[in-house]
Amino acid sequence: MNIEALFNISYGLYIVTSGNVEKGNGFISNTVFQVTAEPPKFALCCNKNNYTSEIIKKTNIISVSILQKQASSEIFGRFGYKSGRDFDKMKGMDIKYGETGVPIVLNESIAYLECKLIETIDVGTHLLFIVDLINAEIIDNSLEPLTYSYYREVKKGVAPKNAPTYIDKSKINNIIENNNLKKFKCTACGYIYDETVESNIFVNLHNDWKCPICGCDKECFILL
Repeated sequence: MNIEALFNISYGLYIVTSGNVEKGNGFISNTVFQVTAEPPKFALCCNKNNYTSEIIKKTNIISVSILQKQASSEIFGRFGYKSGRDFDKMKGMDIKYGETGVPIVLNESIAYLECKLIETIDVGTHLLFIVDLINAEIIDNSLEPLTYSYYREVKKGVAPKNAPTYIDKSKINNIIENNNLKKFKCTACGYIYDETVESNIFVNLHNDWKCPICGCDKECFILL
């Protein structure tokens, strides 16, 4: 089986949040999709280990911010690679509270959905949340939405380990032998780029590639 065939499935990229004015959290998701038109229902996936999944199960409310095409690496570092158990992801962000009280991230977003949880399906490592649409608003219709294809091919981003599309890179056909792979450390934040779990070796990354945690340039990395 050629696992790279899965990369041809189309996705968007979103910030999914839950909580209230006292405590909120969110994560980057590429699995949000509409399943019915009348009434409008959506489905989204969340890893069971994600802190946001705990909050969703307590509050039964969810918001989805649709990211713009040029969303920064900082937004992915904050919502994609850090845990809300250790870090307040909402602090310093432009947050709006919806009709249900759910926090909605407006930063680098073109529109948002506010939803009510109606069903939870256990799909193994992840929970599939089925939600009713409560409200939807446009933030900036002059911008294009970010797709997962653009994120991978142009921004050279990779799926976090908890993402539904995360693939153990050792299973990809023709991967370089592990004894030739290296690790590189970001001198700004300490993030480790480990070639044994990434889809590309470090030297082949574009010169404009940035650290997914802090946004520092490729030049910030040193060989371990």
